[in-house]
Amino acid sequence: MTPVSSSETAHRRCCTARFLIPLLDWDRLREAEPTWVVGFSDMSTLMTPLTLLTGTATLHGNNLMDTPYRVPEGLLSWFDIAAAPPGWSFRQTPPGRHRTVGFDDFAAFPDVREYTLDAQGGWARLDGTGDVEVEGRLIGGCVETLCNLAGTPCLDMPAFTRDMAPDGLLVYVEVCDSDAFTVCRHLHGMRLAGFFEGANAILVGRTAAPDSPSLTQHEAVLDALHCLNVPVIADVECGHVPPYMPIVNGAYGRVVHAAGRSELTQTLR
Repeated sequence: MTPVSSSETAHRRCCTARFLIPLLDWDRLREAEPTWVVGFSDMSTLMTPLTLLTGTATLHGNNLMDTPYRVPEGLLSWFDIAAAPPGWSFRQTPPGRHRTVGFDDFAAFPDVREYTLDAQGGWARLDGTGDVEVEGRLIGGCVETLCNLAGTPCLDMPAFTRDMAPDGLLVYVEVCDSDAFTVCRHLHGMRLAGFFEGANAILVGRTAAPDSPSLTQHEAVLDALHCLNVPVIADVECGHVPPYMPIVNGAYGRVVHAAGRSELTQTLR
């Protein structure tokens, strides 16, 4: 599998926001029988507004090419979640291992089923120390795509908090390949546009995106979000680095991060 270039990725994001989003009839989608929309990265441009504007849950999880891989212990397949009944609660925990090396060549090895998880590491609290145990309705997605919608009616987080999440939000974000300076700018802009309004905590996906000469990816997150005075937990398995922890936009979540224990529980209600 050959990864696309940064310019190709940026072009896809631009096209989705510019050409697809304005053509969608949100009123008709709100009235339609719900079905699962699953994906991540560029798909955040569609999925997050779909949840915010229609109240329909969407599933931020691994894409089709990653689906055949066996799911590491502690995580669930998006298949299991999509097949679950309303009201179901499920808990996921970090497996403690992730991938740092390249992609599998599906053309040469079409039967590959095991991730190469060559590095160790768990979640990390960035904003301080101490245990975290917090709840809220889950919503979020890819920074590079959502930054283009922040402050528009398609990404009205304050309204969603008021109408659908009076107890607050668990907001998750993740980065594909932007350097730390770019991520810092994006997150500042999203914060000023109200994207993190109502957040009880922020989950940040593990990323392989590059640091900048004087700013790491973790420092970029803190620079933009420390003023929110909520827990910020990084290196969660909800980004572009395998393995994947599926997160349901619109589910009610409970996150725990303490010594020797990290978990995200989601309830489909």
